[in-house]
Amino acid sequence: MLRNFAVGTVLLALGTGCVTKAEFERQMALGADRERTLHQKSAAELAAAEAKLSALRSNVEALKQEVDSRDRQVGDAHVQLADFQKKLDDTTALSDQLRQELQKAGKNVDGLMAEKGKMRNALDDAKVRLEELRRAQEAAQKRADLLKNLINKFKRMIDSGDLKIVLREGRMVLQLRNDVLFDSGKTDVKPAGKEALKDVAGVLVTLTDRKLQVVGHTDNIPIQTDRFPSNWELSASRAISVVRFLVSANVKAEHLSAAGYGEYDPVSTADTEEARSKNRRIEIVLQPNLAELISIPTD
Repeated sequence: MLRNFAVGTVLLALGTGCVTKAEFERQMALGADRERTLHQKSAAELAAAEAKLSALRSNVEALKQEVDSRDRQVGDAHVQLADFQKKLDDTTALSDQLRQELQKAGKNVDGLMAEKGKMRNALDDAKVRLEELRRAQEAAQKRADLLKNLINKFKRMIDSGDLKIVLREGRMVLQLRNDVLFDSGKTDVKPAGKEALKDVAGVLVTLTDRKLQVVGHTDNIPIQTDRFPSNWELSASRAISVVRFLVSANVKAEHLSAAGYGEYDPVSTADTEEARSKNRRIEIVLQPNLAELISIPTD
């Protein structure tokens, strides 16, 4: 368009007849120069504009990418916020549950402590009872060993029927037949009875940790004499006679005692001569040691 304007200007001058050929050519050259200058300027301006446009497009794209990135970050933040909110809700619910459990446990603490105290007391009682059972078992074993030992030592007298070993009310009792030791109504030990008591004394002297009680028993036929108004006196006198003989046979006097039961502790209640013969007897009771008096728990 600039070129056409320049040409038009030159033609107008020529049409008036005032312009020479040289002037025309000069004017044409000037117009061409101006056209080139304008074209170059326009091209430069266009290139600058395009460069600016390209930079703006790059900035727009970068801004778009940044916006997209921010949008993604915002989206992630929302997801994280929702996750945090869920965890917070779960934590709050768990905290409430733990608080309730703690309150419930707090209410049960006194009960638990009381139960613990009961269990401790029960354990202590069990230990005491176990110790008592252990001691009772040891005492029972000692009694069993002593019984076995006495049976072995008195085997000859047991076999002959002169002596019996029985257990009565937890005590070991040596039973001697009355007719071996005494004549009817008498308290003097017969010669055969002395031999029997000598054998008995030989074993009793070995029982150094035992108290011995000699007990006289009669049948239920009453006696009434100046010396023995009743069977009590007769049974007690016979027991004392046996004690005296045992002391003379080296059994320690401090280990011995005497008692008379008369007819009031029979081994047989039958009204026969055989029963009365069994009831007429001398018993040597081995008194239990303190350890043997431990009561065994019933439960």
